[in-house]
Amino acid sequence: MLIPALRLCLISQPLNLLGKSSVNPSLLARSFRLPFHKCATFPESSSSPQPRAFSSMSMRYLSQSEAVAVDEALMATPGFSVDQLMELAGLSVAAAVATHFPKAGRVLCVCGPGNNGGDGLVAARHLWQFGWQPTVVYPKRSSKTLFVNLATQMEMMEIPVLEAMPADLETEYDVILDAIFGFSFSGSVRAPFDTVLPALQQSALPVVSVDIPSGWDVEQGPPAGVDHLKPEMLVSLTMPKKCASHFNGAHYLGGRFVPPTIAKQFNFKQPAFPGLEQVVKLSA
Repeated sequence: MLIPALRLCLISQPLNLLGKSSVNPSLLARSFRLPFHKCATFPESSSSPQPRAFSSMSMRYLSQSEAVAVDEALMATPGFSVDQLMELAGLSVAAAVATHFPKAGRVLCVCGPGNNGGDGLVAARHLWQFGWQPTVVYPKRSSKTLFVNLATQMEMMEIPVLEAMPADLETEYDVILDAIFGFSFSGSVRAPFDTVLPALQQSALPVVSVDIPSGWDVEQGPPAGVDHLKPEMLVSLTMPKKCASHFNGAHYLGGRFVPPTIAKQFNFKQPAFPGLEQVVKLSA
């Protein structure tokens, strides 16, 4: 919904018509023709502003080893913890989803057992706070304290957590968040995700992938000669990975939290994040 145009009325200062006789006659004459109030009109603005696009042609794409090195650098020099990075990443993902789909709806967050899945759990929580209705699919839970706590937060916020994919995706949800595999993924898709991933591939719903479209090679992109996930949207985190160069959909970057020193260390041209936005849209 657009906010009605705002009008700021500036009250003109009354002319001293009884002052000295040196008053310019033409100015005196104009004073009777001008309205007493001058109104400035401000353009209508959207409640969900779209972030400015940044040309992806000038972006640097990270290899798998470089992506690992960036995370290690963030945790070593600035001293970010895994919890902090996951929270910032998940917030960025939620902000990108809410920006690209301005009307809050029903989102199915499909989460893997690793850090990418943790990003998805955090994103589900923030989307709930943004007014969305998230449901989490978490087929393979981690026993690590961080992930146990994230799952507990889902329960405390009454966000449904399922162990398997729902049968009827198209009538129950509006968007699917793919947070299954991240840049550490390699090899073939194993159970239980060998049945989960095909459900995402076959769904007519828009799919948003977190950092890496699940099943893609982090450097080579989609697997050749086999059916693979074709997400509508990709949210790269910290810096885009090489596989993103093979992606043609809506591409967002969530990396506002990356310190300039780290960006410089990896020769990464960091785009400007306007206003309070957590993400910036990358143009093709």
